[in-house]
This record gives sequence, C-alpha cells and structure tokens, in this order.
Amino acid sequence: MFKKVIIVEDLDPIILSTTKTLKNLSIGEIQTAKYCDDAFLKIKKAQHENKPFDLLITDLSFKEDHRENKLKNGEQLISEIKKNQPDIKIIVFSIEDKSFKIKSLFEDLKINAYVIKGRNSIEELKKAIETTYHNNEAQFLFPQTTANSTHKKSVIEIEAYDIELLKSLSKGYSINEIANEFKISGIHPSGNSSIEKRLNKLKMYFKANNNVHLIAITKDMGLI
Repeated sequence: MFKKVIIVEDLDPIILSTTKTLKNLSIGEIQTAKYCDDAFLKIKKAQHENKPFDLLITDLSFKEDHRENKLKNGEQLISEIKKNQPDIKIIVFSIEDKSFKIKSLFEDLKINAYVIKGRNSIEELKKAIETTYHNNEAQFLFPQTTANSTHKKSVIEIEAYDIELLKSLSKGYSINEIANEFKISGIHPSGNSSIEKRLNKLKMYFKANNNVHLIAITKDMGLI
C-alpha cells in the first residue's frame, strides 16, 4: 500500500473522513494542505529530501479568501506537480461531474482515478486508492455507473469538429462565416446545411434553447 500521501482539500469534514480512510488502509504518513500552493511546496520539499509522496488526493475547486495564491485550483496543481514528479499517482476527489472535464483530466493530465463526491463517495475513494495502487497503468472513474455513462455518451459523441464549431460560434460568426472559415481551414463537413444539422444536434444534446444558451453551457463545462 502507499506509504506517503498528501490530501489537498479546503473542507475540514472531507479532510477528516479522507484521513480516516487512509489510516484504515494502514498508510503510514499522511499530510494535508488547504491551499494548492502549500501542497506544491510540501511535495517539492519531500522530493528534495528524497522522501517523495506516493499519492496525491486533491479536489479541483478551492474557495477564494484573503490569501493570494499562484495555483488557484486542482488542475493547475496537478499540471505543475506532473512537471516535477511525473510518476506520482493522482486521485481527484471532487463534486465536479461534467464528463468533458473528467475526460480532459485523464487525457491531458494523466490522472489515475477520479472519484465524484456523493453519498457513498468515501467507500468509492477507498476503492480508488486500492485500485490505483494495484494497477500501474490503468485509469478509473468512480462510481463505475458514471464511467459507463461518460464513455458511452459524451466522450464518443463530442468530437474535435464540434469544438471548432462551438469556438467559431462563440466568436459571433454566422453559419455562412463558419462555413467559409471551415472551407479555408480544410475542416469537413463545411456546408451550411451540415453545420446547421450539427448545431441542432448539439443543442439537443446539451438541452440548449438556442445558440447563445449553447455557448453559455459549453463555456461553463470548459469545452471552449
């Protein structure tokens, strides 16, 4: 089992329950941090002392207060840590359940597991810790029902083409302007009718009332 773990979380009840879970797994050294900057310094110090952390468990969002921080969220923290200690195992423990956000964390930041906070999340976190320890290359999302939904629906249906389409739409381009831009850039399909059909599908998919609503939703999800 992991020997040295750091928890990055700003809510005391979550810190306590997570710490208890780690102690029940017989993990010897457990440290905590309520700010991403503090966590980064602790991880760097542990590396310098040749006593690195085996596992990082972090939330994504942290409430801002009077203190000015360089690293403002879990994504920034993970990105910086990966540059310095690429082999550290990382579990994200967050209330965020947007499939696109989760997908990007696995693909771009190479996290090992993602646990969505909820009614049974402490038990799910325990499973994630055990699974991450025993599986070096595999990546896991807990609960598994959410993983199935993510892979079967959002990840497959939303493509790079859709992202480009949404970005162009967010710039205020009309269908004609988007079509012309796609033709120049070699993006296919670039016909007006194809673009309109795709936009209608995206509006249905995201349950958006109109194009403005669609852009607002996808911006909130971090897609554009």
